[in-house]
Amino acid sequence: MILIVDDKRENIVPLIKILDLHNLQADSAESGEEALRMILKKSYSLIIMDVQMPGMDGFEVAEALSGSNRTKDIPVIFLSAISKEKKYISKGYETGAVDYITKPVDPDLLILKVKTFLKLYEQKNELKDIRDLLSKEIEIRKEAQENLELKVAERTKELSEKNEELEMRNHELQQFAWVVSHDLKEPLRKIETFIKIIKERYLVRDEKAVDYVNRTVRSSQRMGKLITDLLDYSRLSSDVLPETVVLNDVLQEVLSDFDHLVEQKEAQIKIDNLPNITGVPSQLRQLFQNLIGNSLKFTKPDTIPQITITAERINDKDFNSPVTALGNYCRIIVADNGIGFNELYLDKIFKIFQSLNDRNSYEGTGIGLAIAKKIVEKHNGIITAKSHDGNGASFIIILPV
Repeated sequence: MILIVDDKRENIVPLIKILDLHNLQADSAESGEEALRMILKKSYSLIIMDVQMPGMDGFEVAEALSGSNRTKDIPVIFLSAISKEKKYISKGYETGAVDYITKPVDPDLLILKVKTFLKLYEQKNELKDIRDLLSKEIEIRKEAQENLELKVAERTKELSEKNEELEMRNHELQQFAWVVSHDLKEPLRKIETFIKIIKERYLVRDEKAVDYVNRTVRSSQRMGKLITDLLDYSRLSSDVLPETVVLNDVLQEVLSDFDHLVEQKEAQIKIDNLPNITGVPSQLRQLFQNLIGNSLKFTKPDTIPQITITAERINDKDFNSPVTALGNYCRIIVADNGIGFNELYLDKIFKIFQSLNDRNSYEGTGIGLAIAKKIVEKHNGIITAKSHDGNGASFIIILPV
């Protein structure tokens, strides 16, 4: 059973009709207080709740639910008007929500998310039942006769394997729900599929075209992986384990992605011998992709882009630390001769959705440098920049070696 909470009846009715078309039963409450009273009397598998309501708002209801052992595991999907409430999304996750849907509600997306989280809730309950069964079984077997100990061990092993299997499925469902809720990978899949169809049907005899298509497919695949890693990183997932990263190999992969743009702009790129560090390869690839991408984007008219990437070992995590051959940190500088920026706005460029340039002239989302800063900080490093209007920019990164 699903509970819909919204202070406006006209919002509740269409939601109930959408759920009913898919044989999903739902109750409704028109205030946070009424919702809590209903939850105390009846069990619900999912709550769809408006954020802003008079009296007790959605955040307060979610906090109340998270404080009770009986209700803390009930998934909560917040409804929000994105133009007004985007800043509240992070607060929603902190108070116990598992996802959010923006208004006006997309029926297909609503049903997809509802079914996903209902399945997840069902799996969690199954897991809990198996755990309870395992505990009871062990207790019963301990009280049984000594000659049954072997059977107890066999039964316990079987239940443990089932428990591990359910945990694995539960983890997979959580990952699936996260990807589906952001709906990012589907466009990439379509691009890859249609590109392959074009290749097989129309470009078989054109070797150069096939090469371009293959590059496009590889870029699409890398972007899919980057999306997954970025979503994991944004939630500070513990599943992303660090490893030894050869930075020069990472840079070659990045330049391979930009080879067409480099050729088109006749850009000159020089790269020092960079050290190996411990980190997450996909995140470091994203870091350099964003920085080099900016250098190729923000170029001066009628000027050949020149990009240099240098590295030197230093003692301390400080931008002005002296150079030393055996230092514990590496200072990497990505410098270009582009349009630059006024250093008065240095803090602004690393904030999400901030851009100093006219977006009609330079395409971009205003998120690239914000992501770069987060990646550097996640690797226990620091980043800054130096520039003057019209005289290029230098991004300085300090990372532990």
